[in-house]
Amino acid sequence: MSINHIRPWRHIERRKSRQIHVGNVPIGGDAPIAVQTMTNTLTTDVPATVAQVQAAAEAGADIVRVSVPDEASSKALKEIVRESPVPIVADIHFHYKRGIEAAEAGAACLRINPGNIGDEKRVAEVIRAAKDHNCSIRIGVNAGSLEKHLLDKYGEPCPEAMVESGLDHIRILQDHDFHEFKISVKASDVFMSAAAYQQLAEATDAPIHLGITEAGGFVSGTIKSAIGLGQLLWMGIGDTLRVSLSADPVEEVKVGFEILKSLGLRHRGVNIISCPSCARQGFDVIKTVERLEKRLEHIKTPMSLSIIGCVVNGPGEALMTDVGFTGGGAGSGMVYLAGKASHKMTNDQMVDHIVEEVEKKAAQLDTEAAAAE
Repeated sequence: MSINHIRPWRHIERRKSRQIHVGNVPIGGDAPIAVQTMTNTLTTDVPATVAQVQAAAEAGADIVRVSVPDEASSKALKEIVRESPVPIVADIHFHYKRGIEAAEAGAACLRINPGNIGDEKRVAEVIRAAKDHNCSIRIGVNAGSLEKHLLDKYGEPCPEAMVESGLDHIRILQDHDFHEFKISVKASDVFMSAAAYQQLAEATDAPIHLGITEAGGFVSGTIKSAIGLGQLLWMGIGDTLRVSLSADPVEEVKVGFEILKSLGLRHRGVNIISCPSCARQGFDVIKTVERLEKRLEHIKTPMSLSIIGCVVNGPGEALMTDVGFTGGGAGSGMVYLAGKASHKMTNDQMVDHIVEEVEKKAAQLDTEAAAAE
């Protein structure tokens, strides 16, 4: 039974969108919301780019985007696609020929920007290449690169201009009988992005890719993305997302999953519930959680772990988690399994012990899931 049936205040009604595919990953419809990131290595440095793609995939990325700014990058893309464990989106700006080359190189999707890809004839050539090579397209509207006629019309970047740009480009694709596309309307301004996406969601049934572009560094960008993407996802808008951070792409993937996990839209790995710590703590909560986050990165099974410093909220939180530890006194605390107090454990051995308990629980859950299939 879905938890939403017994707790209706947690229910999110997702917007109905038609489904497309990026390689073997379904986007839209009833498919899980896909998490994307983008490499920041030189595309021509194939080993470095492939290593970054693989690291992102290991962290949970469903799709990875790679920039293709020149002909040398197009040539490198073919090898990157061949070695990638996930579908590759080719990021195309300014030169339409890069889009054609990327489709020929095996890209699963082409990201094109209406504001700088060129006139409709050039777009038509990109569409033809996408059709010939079974490639989908993302229309990527950006507030920072809107078409001149729209800036003249509206006076400045705004949600209405962004949506009009996107719908104009949808028309071009549909006029050429191309329907395997998704669309995004990104801005670095949270308010503008949210308003544009809400208008877009009402204007088309195409799958929507969410993002707050150029969000900033790890902390500020995470906060802006969580606010902007979180409210849209809560409204049921969004079929795929990227958290744009000035940080390692792996961090983008982690933040994206945490946003989805917090809303119950995706489940992957250990969800650690921990207190901020205070003078009541029976052990060093902050350092313990840092160690556990690193030690448990290999767990992909969805499960929950509570790490609470004292008995004020610890037992209550442990009731709701698969594994829990609550600080006590005399250098030890209580281990909880499946919501029930199980046994005591000393603080100096707790991390190793908790890792063992989490691994055992993950194995149990995996076995049960396999038996249920």
